[in-house]
Amino acid sequence: MRPNNLRTIWNKGGAVVNGWLGIPNSFSAEVMATLGWDSLVIDLQHGLVDYQTSVLMMQAISTTSVTPLVRVPWNDPAIIMKCLDAGAYGVICPMINDREEAERFVGACRYPPRGYRSAGPIRGLIYGGSDYQSKSDETIVALAMIETADGVKHLDEICSTPGLDALYIGPNDLSLSHGGKGGLDQTDAKIVALIDRILATSKRHKIKAGIHTGSVAYAKAMIAKGFDLVTVLSDNRILAQFGKEVVAQMRGEGGKAGPGGVY
Repeated sequence: MRPNNLRTIWNKGGAVVNGWLGIPNSFSAEVMATLGWDSLVIDLQHGLVDYQTSVLMMQAISTTSVTPLVRVPWNDPAIIMKCLDAGAYGVICPMINDREEAERFVGACRYPPRGYRSAGPIRGLIYGGSDYQSKSDETIVALAMIETADGVKHLDEICSTPGLDALYIGPNDLSLSHGGKGGLDQTDAKIVALIDRILATSKRHKIKAGIHTGSVAYAKAMIAKGFDLVTVLSDNRILAQFGKEVVAQMRGEGGKAGPGGVY
């Protein structure tokens, strides 16, 4: 079976540098896949991506060695299984609040007897290889998002769920659910303490931990702290950030750009 970059990097003690795709377009996914990310997440929760478009985006990513992942919109076995059948090599599931929800999520990612995933990996078989069905359980990764007060409350029992590979922190919702102001690169002492607690708990249970970040500097700081996966920005944020810098430079002193365009 085609190797999963996440497992390869983790087995060597490294940290995964992950990109994020919210723009529903196979060409933009292909462009992102050529930039050197270890993996790319197709966001079906808050991105503007539907299932059919996600398949096209996975096909585009498959032209490279980047590992395709998805974030599903909810802990729904139907969409989890369809994304895996389409070739996703990992699933990030939002709003995991307790052990029961974690078990339901992991079960949808694993074939019997480890779980209850239905057999029929259509494109997954093409992408992964002829031994997909026998090796997918040990290749595909399941990442549970911790981003609510209940998720933090039940952290130990979630981490002890058999077959769960990693936690993934959503800093924005984590902050909002604990009375904070939201945002990615958290500096609020209360939220930083929660992030540290989630990381330490994952380490104690010998599973991996990932986090979404809004800058290279913060992502590097999270790797130094011990995180096993960092997401840096997203395709739309990178486009907006770089585009804003370009326009600002063109509008600066000495530039020839007017309000109507570039001359």
